[in-house]
Amino acid sequence: MWAPDSWRQKKQIQLPVYPNLEKLSQVEKTLGGYPPLVFAGETRILKRRLAQVSEGKAFLLQGGDCAESFQDFKANSIRDTFRILLQMAAILTLSEKRPVIKLGRVAGQFAKPRSNDQEVRGELSLPSYRGDIINGFDFAKQDRTPDPERMLRAYTQAASTLNLLRAFSQGGYADLHQVHAWNLDFVKKSVQNSNYESIAKRLDETLAFMEAIGITSESSAQIRVVEFFTSHEALLLPYEQALLRQDSTTARLQDGYEGDWYACAAHFLWIGERTRDIDSAQIEFLRGVKNPIGLKCGPSMTPDDLIKLIDVLSPENEAGRLTLITRMGHQNLEKFLPKLIRRVRKEGRSVVWCCDPMHGNTITTSNGYKTRKFAHILGEVNAFKEVHESEGTYAGGVHFELTGKDVVECLGGDRVITEENLAAGGYETLCDPRLNATQALELAFQLCKTK
Repeated sequence: MWAPDSWRQKKQIQLPVYPNLEKLSQVEKTLGGYPPLVFAGETRILKRRLAQVSEGKAFLLQGGDCAESFQDFKANSIRDTFRILLQMAAILTLSEKRPVIKLGRVAGQFAKPRSNDQEVRGELSLPSYRGDIINGFDFAKQDRTPDPERMLRAYTQAASTLNLLRAFSQGGYADLHQVHAWNLDFVKKSVQNSNYESIAKRLDETLAFMEAIGITSESSAQIRVVEFFTSHEALLLPYEQALLRQDSTTARLQDGYEGDWYACAAHFLWIGERTRDIDSAQIEFLRGVKNPIGLKCGPSMTPDDLIKLIDVLSPENEAGRLTLITRMGHQNLEKFLPKLIRRVRKEGRSVVWCCDPMHGNTITTSNGYKTRKFAHILGEVNAFKEVHESEGTYAGGVHFELTGKDVVECLGGDRVITEENLAAGGYETLCDPRLNATQALELAFQLCKTK
């Protein structure tokens, strides 16, 4: 039987060891009394949208920061990431000829899994940095010691971020005409100006036609308002449990059922490659919530293991419930993905197929920087679409680590970022390298070109 705390009896993977358990308990109790960050009704809307993706009627764009930080908490940073996702969505809508579901890695993406529990520098060994919600980045004992009170700061930051995102989504900032104007600015400055002009012209003609038949920002909310949902990896389970809420609208008084449980820290939570053990605490926690959820699938995932996990996470085979986020690497995808697709199709399972081309393509440069190559990222997405086309299934979405800032973290792209550029400044990530705004938008145009 599932219960909100049944995960505590399962295998504890990638969870911090807090030295003060009494303090942890106090923080969990405090968070439990706070308002939810998202609401059950919103997550049900997202599940319906993802059901459309599973049927090939919509497309999923998921993207945002590798790991949000307390230090870089600024309105401009939130705005710029929101803006780049809107720009990409406009281009992908033209490419896919379907609605694009916008799902941000934001307002909760604070915790990160680590390969090693300890980091060693010289003779000093300290707990690895696991994200600002757990400990600090600076290599000092007081910073690296896990502190549960960081969860309270993460909640406050997430609430403020969501407040701003809702204002941007509903207040006119997301007007499609404005988004298109931003894309035109990019095209004018792009090295591949001539290649992208035809795509921009198609968007121009589409908007002009809509205006001619009376579909304008004034007459249609769909032009000026967008749905925007939030997501993060379900890693720090004390935080996630503290923000569980029971939905009274699903209660059945006649049989004493008090309502469905929703994880109210985000609309969508996913299970990472490192925590997808079928006996893990993360699997146990997410199997009991009604949110739409995701599961990362790397090259080590076998068809048998995948079906077992689907049985646990989506036993009712509900459309929109489960998104499979593949992260194979550009060299591995064509070898491993078809086996998974064929088995899922044979078993008749309803899932969304989404491609994460970031995590399987991470390399370390000769000068010690963790990075990714733009060509490899684009190559994996194109291979993902080609495999699904050959298998007769639908490549339903993409999942990127990106930022609206002008960082220098991934190699290649229009600006031809090199290894030397990484060391020259602009490498800001605390964990994994992200596409910058120019690279992210270039990627969307490149994907549109391939249609």
